[in-house]
Amino acid sequence: MSKIVQTLSIRLELDKAFQCAVTLAWEDLMKATEPRSVRVEYMREPGTPLDYVTIWSSRARGYQDLVCDYWTWTSPAHPSGVRFANKHSSDKLAETLDYIMKNQARFTRPAGAGRYGLIRLTQMNAGKPLPG
Repeated sequence: MSKIVQTLSIRLELDKAFQCAVTLAWEDLMKATEPRSVRVEYMREPGTPLDYVTIWSSRARGYQDLVCDYWTWTSPAHPSGVRFANKHSSDKLAETLDYIMKNQARFTRPAGAGRYGLIRLTQMNAGKPLPG
């Protein structure tokens, strides 16, 4: 097991785990020179495991690119696991998302959390992400 995955073995909130996954892969995702933000979206019914998450990259004037999506189950419409889109790729992100999605019981959500999850990170001048 890699050091990346081992750092997530403590009990974190699910949103924080997704934030860590994007932060670990930030250099892979920010190969463009213009400032960008990244957003992670998911919907989770109370009492059920999460089975789908998407990660988007946004740039100036509202242009958005799908970075990747992750499904926990296979269907005729999609395979299970991570699928990168629009020339994005990151082994770090793929490995970390896989760990999070396969080990959801290790992560918490606040009692009052709704069905929808949204995590937004924006790029700083030094190239490091900040929660948006």
